Amino acid sequence: MKRARATRAGDSGRRSMFPAAAATHPPLDHVPVLLDAVLAALAPRDGAVYVDGTFGAGGYAAALLAAAHCRVLGIDRDPDAVRRGAALAELHPGRLTLIEGRFGDMERLVGDIAPGPIAGITLDLGLSSMQLDSAERGFSFRLDGPLDMRMSAGVSAAGQNDAGSDARENAADLVARLSEEDLALLIRSLGEERFARRVARRIVAARQQSPIRRTGELAEIVRAAIPTREPGLDPATRTFQALRIAVNDELGEIDRGLAGAERLLEPGGRLAIVAFHSLEDARVKSFLRQRSGTVATSRHAPPAPAAPPPSFRLLGRRAIRPSEEEIARNPRARSARLRAAERIAAAPGFLGSGEPAGPVAPGAAR
Repeated sequence: MKRARATRAGDSGRRSMFPAAAATHPPLDHVPVLLDAVLAALAPRDGAVYVDGTFGAGGYAAALLAAAHCRVLGIDRDPDAVRRGAALAELHPGRLTLIEGRFGDMERLVGDIAPGPIAGITLDLGLSSMQLDSAERGFSFRLDGPLDMRMSAGVSAAGQNDAGSDARENAADLVARLSEEDLALLIRSLGEERFARRVARRIVAARQQSPIRRTGELAEIVRAAIPTREPGLDPATRTFQALRIAVNDELGEIDRGLAGAERLLEPGGRLAIVAFHSLEDARVKSFLRQRSGTVATSRHAPPAPAAPPPSFRLLGRRAIRPSEEEIARNPRARSARLRAAERIAAAPGFLGSGEPAGPVAPGAAR
């Protein structure tokens, strides 16, 4: 079976079920990835309500507000993002509501504020550029800082984590607690690191000498454990990705967010999701295929149980990728993929528990 190729935004040689959007968004300090394609997928209209489930720097929300006289609910688990977004809310009185919380809880968060139908939901998965560029947040292997990686941890003006901002384990806790076997499994399954056993062995040996509390320390340990180098990829990338996903339960959050979006969207409502690595994209792709009734089956497989009626219609067969021009402007956009779908009238078919669709690595929050 051939693997479907992603369509690049602006590629006139391939057709999509939604047209390219006009550049109706205002100038932004931070332009999010695939902005025009996301707007085209959501098709904002006057009087409708939209949810930006990963508000971040507010790029998608600002573009929605400029494209139509609509209302936007911006959700972010990072209190710093919510605080920064207050300036955008002041520019659009009564039209932008900021909510501190997880997009996996969007059904509850949105229902408390806008109980009516939702016309569109967008998610920009993973780490924001602001979080990555802040050494104090502990996400970067290029900038030395505390080994934290909690997305919801508030950071004070002095650069210290606010007390009580997040009671869950941080990355340093996981590195200190997990056995060598569990560390290797986590790094392999969530970081897709083929040298996971080597990395775990080095981490355990290093922590026996002294606790690993800084991103710079961990990055050097990982680099020393990786015997080969990939062009353009720091050897610490995959290990840091694995720890970040585990600390923040990112895959479980995606599953819960998809289920919530399915229940919130009105018939004809649009869902647009940008993913940046294969684990995220596979989660989204699997969900949308299942809920649109487009899962491929083998004629040799036993008959599958009857599936519920489709609740989504895919907007295009392939994921949308950034154009070469966008990648040149923003190299971090290189791995982005946009998948979009339209809600149809069938009842939600996803089980309400929001349980992950696949196995959870040791140390991943549930």
